[in-house]
Amino acid sequence: MPNPYRNIFAAPGTASFTAAGFFGRLTLTMMGVGIITVVSQLTGRYATAGALSATFALSAAVIGPQTSRLVDRLGQARILRPTALVAAFAAVAFLLCLDQGAPEWLLFPCAAGIGCAPSVGSMIKARWAEIHRESPRELHTAYSWEAVVDEVCYIVGPMLSIGLSIVWIPQAGVLLAAGFLLGGVFWLTAQHATEPRTHPATGRRGGTAIGSRGLQVLVVAYVAIGGIFGSLDVVTVAFAEEQGHMGAASYALAAYAFGSCSAGVVFGLLHLKGTPFANWCAGLCAMATTVFPLLLADNLYVLAALLFVAGLCVAPTMVTTMALLEQHVPRDKFTEGMTWTGTGLSLGLALGSAVSGWIVDASDARAGYAVPCAASVLAVVTAVLGSGRLRRPLVTEDDMTTGEKPLPAG
Repeated sequence: MPNPYRNIFAAPGTASFTAAGFFGRLTLTMMGVGIITVVSQLTGRYATAGALSATFALSAAVIGPQTSRLVDRLGQARILRPTALVAAFAAVAFLLCLDQGAPEWLLFPCAAGIGCAPSVGSMIKARWAEIHRESPRELHTAYSWEAVVDEVCYIVGPMLSIGLSIVWIPQAGVLLAAGFLLGGVFWLTAQHATEPRTHPATGRRGGTAIGSRGLQVLVVAYVAIGGIFGSLDVVTVAFAEEQGHMGAASYALAAYAFGSCSAGVVFGLLHLKGTPFANWCAGLCAMATTVFPLLLADNLYVLAALLFVAGLCVAPTMVTTMALLEQHVPRDKFTEGMTWTGTGLSLGLALGSAVSGWIVDASDARAGYAVPCAASVLAVVTAVLGSGRLRRPLVTEDDMTTGEKPLPAG
């Protein structure tokens, strides 16, 4: 039987841009938890740590779509390099302010500046879409592979960020994240052969991707999904500290990512028969079902096991989102459309981090797991209420192959 993964890497340059993308996207998996770890270690205030991590995520949510819109028009190389440099400079400024005991308010604009970091994952998916646009089966496998790479980053990133911050210096996680961003972005943008074609804005095509009503539903759902992820980071670090093993938080979070990674590998071998909406909605329901048992965790071993099970539902849900996205966003706005879902995710990360930090400070870590539970329910409710929009594709085959038609108003 042919190996689908071997097929997708038959195209020249795919292995190289995937490797560059891996390092570039480590930043987002390391930076948020790195900020939480360094601030909590140096100040002992989880509410401040959560608020700063939320500021970083919120900034990424605001800036990300604008960056990707420019990428669709002008190309990855021209846009990604300067934005990566700005984010790295802001990270260094953040650490200097923290180390020198600067006023706390100065940390917030620095954290916002780190949010200039581009969505490298979206850039890689756009390259896959450019290569396999005429082969839906290969594109499904490519997106599954990307979900696996995302989860490997979530395994490696928090472990590096938290582990090095504890055994080396508290600032290690943020510094390494900035270094990976610069290295990954400059390596990726040096690969011109696989860079997607640009689509200069002309006439009616100059509108934004968020005009699609289906995409609007996906973004709201991703806010809820981001709430799950953001709160899990904060609460798991706090839970591990309460148990007297703060460093073990990275292993618990890695179990969540490893579950998702394992499911993503298998998912890429499957040929889905349901509709994109039905498959996506089933994934959301499974995520909600597996998050609630986290409230019962009473030690790190149980927590890690429950997180692994919950993680099994993540990658398949993320992959099925891509099929819906293709139905609601034209090709010439595809990178921007992907980044809008990332914006929703970042907003959710911000809210989840902030709310869970307040709850942990006011009560304890176990109470904080109510936040991902509530967020998972919100994601399912959003899918149900928005089903009317998502069941009706707004993008024709011509839109997907040429990108010449204007974005429907919905």
